[in-house]
Amino acid sequence: MTNPLSEPPAPPARPAAGGSLDELQGHIGSAARDERAAALDSWLTTLFPSHLPGVSLIAVGGLGRRDCAPYSDLDLVLLHNGTAGIDRIASSLWYPIWDARLGLDHSVRTLPEALSVAHDDVKVSLGLLDARHVAGDAALSAELIAAVADQWRRTAVRSMPQLREITTSRWTSHGELAFLLEGDLKEASGGLRDITLLRGIGRAGIADTMRPAVRAATLRLLDTRDALHLAVGRRVDRLVAQERKAVADLLGIEDPDTLLRRVSGDARTIAHAVDDAWRAVDRLRNRRRTGPPGTPAARRPVARDVVEQDGELVLARTAIGPVPDPSLSLRVAAAAAVVRLPIARATSEWLASFCPPLPTPWPPAARAALVSLLGSGAGLLPAWETCDRYGLIDAWLPEWARMRGLPQHHPIHRYTLDRHLVQAAYEATAHTREVDRPDLLLIGAFLHDVGKGLPGDHSIVGAPIAADIAARIGLPPADVAMIEKMVRLHLLLPDVATRRDLSDPKTISAVAEAVGDTQTLHLLHALARADSHATGPAAWSDWKGRLMAELVDRVHTRLDTGALPQPPEPDPELLDGTLPVVHLDGDRVAVAAADRRGLLAGVAACLAMHRLDVVAANTITVDERAIVEFYTQPRYGSPYEPVALAADLRRVGAGDVSVTQRVRARAMSARGGTASPRVVWQRDIATDAVVLELRAADSPGLLYRVTHALDEAGAEIRAARISTLGSDVVDAFYLVGAWASEEERDRVEAAVLAAV
Repeated sequence: MTNPLSEPPAPPARPAAGGSLDELQGHIGSAARDERAAALDSWLTTLFPSHLPGVSLIAVGGLGRRDCAPYSDLDLVLLHNGTAGIDRIASSLWYPIWDARLGLDHSVRTLPEALSVAHDDVKVSLGLLDARHVAGDAALSAELIAAVADQWRRTAVRSMPQLREITTSRWTSHGELAFLLEGDLKEASGGLRDITLLRGIGRAGIADTMRPAVRAATLRLLDTRDALHLAVGRRVDRLVAQERKAVADLLGIEDPDTLLRRVSGDARTIAHAVDDAWRAVDRLRNRRRTGPPGTPAARRPVARDVVEQDGELVLARTAIGPVPDPSLSLRVAAAAAVVRLPIARATSEWLASFCPPLPTPWPPAARAALVSLLGSGAGLLPAWETCDRYGLIDAWLPEWARMRGLPQHHPIHRYTLDRHLVQAAYEATAHTREVDRPDLLLIGAFLHDVGKGLPGDHSIVGAPIAADIAARIGLPPADVAMIEKMVRLHLLLPDVATRRDLSDPKTISAVAEAVGDTQTLHLLHALARADSHATGPAAWSDWKGRLMAELVDRVHTRLDTGALPQPPEPDPELLDGTLPVVHLDGDRVAVAAADRRGLLAGVAACLAMHRLDVVAANTITVDERAIVEFYTQPRYGSPYEPVALAADLRRVGAGDVSVTQRVRARAMSARGGTASPRVVWQRDIATDAVVLELRAADSPGLLYRVTHALDEAGAEIRAARISTLGSDVVDAFYLVGAWASEEERDRVEAAVLAAV
């Protein structure tokens, strides 16, 4: 059996009216989707037994709505009135569809069965609202379609809590399409699944949900999904980074970033419509509980000029005058975030239309409201999004338009720039009690990446922009200078903690000199943690947290007392025990053995064989006894087997050649990444060594290959810091000596690059 919509060799970027079945799959747009539905209808009709009373074939889902994507599944219901042999009839339909390699979601039901399932399962009920007759007994199909619509109108309000729970769970799993760099076009909040929800709420008569802007956003998202299917060549809904260029080309969009920003805007439009719909549901349910129609809603004061009515925040009557307070919009936003209630649509529109611009500098009430808004915790994100929807943010911060929906291309980032900044402020609320100036922490977290999207180092470029904003909102000159410093140095602590030897006095002195005082140090520490958590799971680990805490503790001692903290003494058992000595303590692995070339590389290979990633390494030699110390984390999340690891480490420490060859072979077998590696020499940042910094694609066994190459080149490694950023690493190796000869540096660099 041939797929009725087989893929053409070279699909055009835009649909043409009409066309053969073979051509239809390669088209994009509403006309092509309708033509695909018509073609499928025609094909399914040929499969359906003719002259069969009391049986009909009904389409739901995308085919029911006539918005079939190129590789959509078919959702079909075989409806019957108790006809004998219905299983045989079903098989005669389903098997040709499977033979055509089309995805199929199917069910066989009588009309009472279909209504019963719809009554008990709100998802089924919602799906049947898209039911459309395809073949067979049209009267039977019409009876079901009418009965489903009537049942939904009668039961929808009671079903809304269950539907909301299901929807919230889906959003929790898939996130918000408007802010994700690789979002699911269907399942994420603001995606196509929410359009089905909006249609259902509209069909229940609760609210007008499908306004022109929502319809336009829906069509654009459907076009994007069409192009994604064609770019990948199969059914897929998640728009990942590597497919954006092909999708943009098929849609005639100039570049992938423009595509992502368009998807973000459309998802926002849909998400806003869903918010409005849920509010209409809540108002209806509240009025049914509180009294008969016409009963005035109670008003409860919440903050100055703000009251609650019907579960939403509206303006107090005294706030509406000929010359409103310029800080009013910020104060309403802060109140909404603190009490975690939505701002009424009419109130948002009034504020956008009539609230005057803020003067420069801002009045204290506006500045205090901004800090309150940024520090409100869980209420910040929905309140900020509402204000952004109605243009209030642009009125407060003209720079926001440039940052809205701006993609961040590093794979460790999860969100677009605008959401990342708001998320960082939210994450910073967990640390406000740890610093002397929580207001500066919140503002600094919110502004730390304002330089992104502009040429140059975003920390350097963003510092004066952040200072200008801080001055505009009315901070005094000393606080403006602090915000500028926080933005300029916001990557200092994480970079140094993960890439430098924290026991080296030069490391601590350099950070102390850059930071200048303990207040700045603790603000930067809190900001770095908030930034990491706002970036995504790949940007944070317990080990990174411990490294930063250790660095902050050492720098604090230097700033507070002027003294440099001494490095910790080695474990006495490692110094005195019979060689080789192996200590396993959680993520710490230590080996003491007779000093010899290749020990560090051999231990690194052994750890790679046991699927342990190394995040830091230190080596010292005491009386011809070498002590190598590694800090590790499991590559795949599973803990190592301590007995087997300890046995292999003892053999490596004793110089067992067979074990060394075995672990080396396994470590050497895994090489990954195609990006060109790069070596950077840092000659003035260590006390008794130079730092060779390797930037390359990550792969199992990489540390072994590099340390082995350094060993073979005659370089003595005093310490190593392994920093993994998504699929890349930035590894710093402290090589003992001055390494003044450029020829020698070139020789070692060539050996390292060859090993990578």
